[in-house]
Amino acid sequence: MAQDAPEQPQIYLVTPPAFEIDDFGPRLAAVLDAVDIACVRLAHASSQEDDVARAADALRLFAHERDVPIVIERHIGLVERLGLDGVHLTDAARSVRKTRKDLGADPIVGAFCGASSHEGMTAGEVGADYVSFGPVGDSVLGDGTKAEHDLFAWWSQMIELPVVAEGALTAALIEQLAPVTDFFAVGEEIWREDDALTALKDLTAPLR
Repeated sequence: MAQDAPEQPQIYLVTPPAFEIDDFGPRLAAVLDAVDIACVRLAHASSQEDDVARAADALRLFAHERDVPIVIERHIGLVERLGLDGVHLTDAARSVRKTRKDLGADPIVGAFCGASSHEGMTAGEVGADYVSFGPVGDSVLGDGTKAEHDLFAWWSQMIELPVVAEGALTAALIEQLAPVTDFFAVGEEIWREDDALTALKDLTAPLR
């Protein structure tokens, strides 16, 4: 049986789906300088390769200057080209095996698995370094299925693979899930606020 998840989960930052680099870069840097961040995920929604590559190139510098790894959502082909640390897949376990084969052993491969423990276990078996479940809060995105506390509690007891909780996080949810998850992926919860750093500190207050 796996060990329980650590008592102190780490924070994993997710970028907004759209942003201006000149505006967002300094906001990201301010958070990275003030809070211990485990990883940054570039979640750029643009369909234009140049836009995504330009954002990845800029944010990689912010992250790597602070020894924080950066992964990119979906765009496997940009990982090696831009010197990123890995990829976050959004189709559960479906493309994990091929991605691991294409990227090799070293880059990070993460998989978002909704609320499916089966998809999570499959992703781990075929090469994922972590899985994420969500949304954990109330959200109209997706089909509305929530990743419940019981899923994280079971995972933390039975599965060794690190797990990430994300989606519509609140301070109350962070307090509830802290004993049973390894990471909290925080994104729009803080970037929609004028002062992202204060918003992050308020959101993660239960961890202190």
